[in-house]
Amino acid sequence: MVDPLNVSDLFHSCDPSLFSFGTTDELELLEQPIGQTSALEAVDFGVNIEQDGYNLFAMGPSGSGKHSVIMTFLQGKAKDKDMPSDWCYVNNFKDHQKPIAIELAPGLGAKFKNDIAELIELVKTILPTVFESNSYRNEREAINQKYIDEQADIFSSLQEEAKKHNVSMKTTYVDRVTFVPIVDGKILSAEEFNAITGKKKEEITKKMSEFERIVKEGLHKVSELNKSLHKELKQLEKMVTQKAVESLIDEVCRKYEKYEKILNYLEAVQDDIIHHSQDFLSKQDNVGIPPFMREFYAPSFARYKINLFISHDGKNSAPLIYEDNPTYQNLIGKVEHLSQVGTLVTDFSMIKPGALHRANGGYLVLDARKILINPFSYEGLKRILLAKEIHIESLAQQYSLLSTTSLEPEPIPINVKVVLIGERMLYYLLYHYDPEFKELFKVSADFDDEMQLSDENVQLYARMIGTISKHNKLRPLTPQAVARVVEQSSRDVSHSLKFSTHLRTLSDLLKEADYYSKENEHTSIEKKDIEKALNSQIERMNRIQMKLYERIDEGTIMINLEGSAVGQINALSYISIGGHNFGIPSRITTRTRIGKGEIIDIERKVELGGPIHSKGVMILTSYLGSRYAKELPLSLSASLVFEQSYGMVEGDSASSTELYALLSSISELPIKQNIAVTGSVNQFGEIQPIGGVNEKIEGFFDICMRKDPKASYGVIIPHTNVKHLMLKEEILQAVEDKRFSIYAVKSIDEGISILTGIEAGKENKKGKFPAKSVNGLVVARLEKLSRIVKEFSHSKKDDK
Repeated sequence: MVDPLNVSDLFHSCDPSLFSFGTTDELELLEQPIGQTSALEAVDFGVNIEQDGYNLFAMGPSGSGKHSVIMTFLQGKAKDKDMPSDWCYVNNFKDHQKPIAIELAPGLGAKFKNDIAELIELVKTILPTVFESNSYRNEREAINQKYIDEQADIFSSLQEEAKKHNVSMKTTYVDRVTFVPIVDGKILSAEEFNAITGKKKEEITKKMSEFERIVKEGLHKVSELNKSLHKELKQLEKMVTQKAVESLIDEVCRKYEKYEKILNYLEAVQDDIIHHSQDFLSKQDNVGIPPFMREFYAPSFARYKINLFISHDGKNSAPLIYEDNPTYQNLIGKVEHLSQVGTLVTDFSMIKPGALHRANGGYLVLDARKILINPFSYEGLKRILLAKEIHIESLAQQYSLLSTTSLEPEPIPINVKVVLIGERMLYYLLYHYDPEFKELFKVSADFDDEMQLSDENVQLYARMIGTISKHNKLRPLTPQAVARVVEQSSRDVSHSLKFSTHLRTLSDLLKEADYYSKENEHTSIEKKDIEKALNSQIERMNRIQMKLYERIDEGTIMINLEGSAVGQINALSYISIGGHNFGIPSRITTRTRIGKGEIIDIERKVELGGPIHSKGVMILTSYLGSRYAKELPLSLSASLVFEQSYGMVEGDSASSTELYALLSSISELPIKQNIAVTGSVNQFGEIQPIGGVNEKIEGFFDICMRKDPKASYGVIIPHTNVKHLMLKEEILQAVEDKRFSIYAVKSIDEGISILTGIEAGKENKKGKFPAKSVNGLVVARLEKLSRIVKEFSHSKKDDK
């Protein structure tokens, strides 16, 4: 028989004497999290390698501290990295729908914007002065006078022609002339002209037609003169404007002579000012114009403004951007629109940057889950990383959802290191299903959530506790409290030789313990404050667990803890609901009869059994046949079921339990009902480890103590799970008092011996088991069933 485990095997305590401090306030703060050496090396490699596709995916469980670690690490790297360029968008005077992107040295963007604004203000001041000067007026009057004289000569010539053709000519407008015939020195009226007949009238009409042709030629000359006058005056305006602004623009050009795009832009600005000089001269007259319409009548100088798209003025490190809401527009930028008189309008000044623009030349950190749940964001990010430039394009425009005219800003080249932060499952799914992912995110940093328990690591863990306490302004911890936190940390990872590095779990525990320490008016967090916080966490979430306990107490859920029964056993189930994990006993029963070697899994038949559970049941058939029926047919039919199970059953941790019940039913040996079992089994009868061993043991212990705290109970677990035991104090005391026993078994034979109180029995040299052993009784029963089947088969043949 296997002996029960000792108390020392059930819990690995942390000795407070390991710590030489009075409280954690005395400890030196940690600069980096513990247990993440490999992950930090991967981050350092991914950040420093300057090759395409070496972006980073930081993976680990939620709350492991990977986000804060990444941000802290990148902040240090950003300080040593060169500042990236500033970027501006300016108006494209040749094509307003395609704004031009201009790159400038860090911090120069704001200066360039101010210089252009000052330039336009100077032009608005200087041009009116120049056009009001005497020299300009004299030149303009001289040009006007020249054309006035030429027009006077034309009309004088027409008057001479009028005399020759006996016509009286009058000029009403510059381009309108009236004339009537003269006969015998008298200007004829319309009635008098109509009264003339014969050849005389024909002669007058002929002269009038000839003169009309001459007048048209003269008026055409006048029209050409007006055009020439307008051109010459316009040319004068351009010449005067150019002289006025050329020196101003040249001064700006000298400041930015290294930037070809700026020089080209300033040349375009100069040409536009020259061609639109009247905008700088006109004075707005608001009389009769409604206030909301005045802006449409005023000259607009917005086309000369600079859209300071990205500025690093006043900054001393490369950008480090974390985008908490990575929608498509927040990530890639957008072109905004303004409603004017019922129409959506836009211009280059409404181009807004996204997170990729702000992080250009530095680092962009994104939550992998958030970017995946935002439509188009992930695909947009990949497209930009592959193209190495950011092209701002509206989704509405891209999918023709709006017919409004939009802009096509010049793309901006990008050089950014992207870090995705997410859980391991997201990384593996993306790597498997997205071929582009492995090309763009070639570096993975896997943040571990546990580390080995050693004196050195425990000291580091104490420093981490002190660091978290100081950062969150919590009370310091005593050595006893730190030791209790270390013990709970081992419990969190279900391993007596490891402890958890999950920062959120640790931080939450310290914050809650600080609250109870304050309630108790303690100057530091003590062990009992930690205990109170742990108990409160359980009490806040254990309502369902307590309801199940109550149903077992009242017999609604049937669990037998007394006596023995054939083909019936208590299994240990593990339940996880909303972050609360607990164990609960479940009854498994089996019935055997003559059959064809089939073990019926009732859970599977009704589709309540998962594939792993079904696999475990199938292993039982293999074990029975190979162990007990090597040379005879397995003439057995058996059915297995989790009693009172109304939901999905999954996992193979009850496969050994089912096998014990099956052996009990075949051998007709009763199983002790005060012992519960958990463990997986393989085809060779070896007991394999399972998960949730602490919760399962504690769940059964709670039920037992509610039933009769003075009786004796026990559990059977896999021997390989002993290292995972970190049980609560009540169980340790019960084991010490011999009221509760925990057996760790390696094989089915060891377990069935404990459950039945009878030796399992070993094969002799002839391959036979002792007749009174469990295995001997199983073989005897199977042989009996085989004989019955054989005799029945012969009798049927005789009847025929």
